[in-house]
Amino acid sequence: MTACDSSIRVRIDSETKQKASEALSQMGLSISDAVRMTLVQIGTSGRLPFPVEIPNAKTRQAMAEIASGEGEKFQSLDDLYEDLGI
Repeated sequence: MTACDSSIRVRIDSETKQKASEALSQMGLSISDAVRMTLVQIGTSGRLPFPVEIPNAKTRQAMAEIASGEGEKFQSLDDLYEDLGI
């Protein structure tokens, strides 16, 4: 089978597509190139070519708090470090 023997359709929002296209263009690649390279790596190694981590319960809780407008916010890293006692 050659690369022209099949096609893949991917649904993605236009903002993500645009950002990815711009970044890849700076590397001399197209979105199709990146998808092809990723799939070749998966086929060769049997895994994704980048780490995929699932957030633990504490991280998911913090993410939910921030998404709902709760959680602490800091004006600077210094303020954050002070709050953490660093």
